Amino acid sequence: MTHVVRATLAPEESAYVETIARFVDREVRPVVRELEHANTFPADLVERMRGLGVFGLVVPETYGGSPVSTPCFALVAAELARGWMSLAGAMGPHSVVCALLAAAGTDEQRSHWLPRLATGEIRAAMALTEPGGGSDLQAMRTVARRDPDGGYVVNGAKTWITSGRRAGLVALLCKTDPDATPPHRGVSLLLVEPGPGFTVSRDLPKLGYKGLESCELAFDGYVAPPSALLGGVEGRGFGQMMRGLELGRIQVAARAVGVAQAALDAAISYAQQRESFGVPIWQHQAVGHLLATMATKTEAARRLMLYAAERYDAGERSDMEAGMAKLFASEVCLEVTTDAMRVHGGYGYSPEYDVERYYRDAPLMVLGEGTNEIQKNVIARQLIARARPAGASR
Repeated sequence: MTHVVRATLAPEESAYVETIARFVDREVRPVVRELEHANTFPADLVERMRGLGVFGLVVPETYGGSPVSTPCFALVAAELARGWMSLAGAMGPHSVVCALLAAAGTDEQRSHWLPRLATGEIRAAMALTEPGGGSDLQAMRTVARRDPDGGYVVNGAKTWITSGRRAGLVALLCKTDPDATPPHRGVSLLLVEPGPGFTVSRDLPKLGYKGLESCELAFDGYVAPPSALLGGVEGRGFGQMMRGLELGRIQVAARAVGVAQAALDAAISYAQQRESFGVPIWQHQAVGHLLATMATKTEAARRLMLYAAERYDAGERSDMEAGMAKLFASEVCLEVTTDAMRVHGGYGYSPEYDVERYYRDAPLMVLGEGTNEIQKNVIARQLIARARPAGASR
């Protein structure tokens, strides 16, 4: 059951989302359970995603991309997540890095990286979180110091880096001026490639989000050339990444919508097939009302996701809207996947049914791309800032 909101999209974009939906139904869903339980990287599916242009959706045509509106991008991510959340994860951080390059990169950086990123020839990862820092990005300890040749010597560690082992490009958030006040003015983004001094130390075990590695990265005397500095000016990395995370949080909201939709679809199907006391269980009010609530919340999450995407496309500040979409959609996903297990009864607890996978994948959206507690902080600050009278000091 797909939900393409055609009123939001141009006809060609609606057709593209339908193409992704068919790919999910015909090629992903028949194999996902085996791949996920074996924790196998879905190389064939990722290759098909390359062929469908998924990795170039935010790359300008000038650099070989096939750019779409952000609502279309979000609906593509939701469809992929409906099939397997890890597939949406494969395109999420990659797309944020592409958007960062397109918006803030130098001409040389765009020309060098975007054509290969657009085709998926190489995939990108973001390296933000540190072992002791969590969501407090300004407290990072990864430092890049200038070397005599004008490049950077990087030392530090990052953790929970999606696709960190397979990425050909990593957008590394680090301090180029550790003494800056306030701290965010000393933060920069470096575009780094695997090489000497850059080690992927291990893949972290996870409850869900299988098939796609989440890694620890170590930088020990890693040398990056001067051309690695995103935009060519130090101290802009924090602002650049905050804008990037607006798109990232819309994409996480989309993942949550997709997983919730998959769980809802599974619950509706099972409730029609399973009988008790002589009738399909959906006819029992307890189950019917559960389905009604699940469907209503999932649709509300989809609409909030699309609203945030539309505001992002309008060029307006959308950190509050993206935070709201991520917060609401991820909490809805957690509720809907739990309720889908309830509809299935004991079978929902069995790995022979997909709902147990949805249940294991759902918490990631609550925690990833800034925890929901962080989202509430962002939302509250923006509520107060936007409520100030016109002309008041900010």
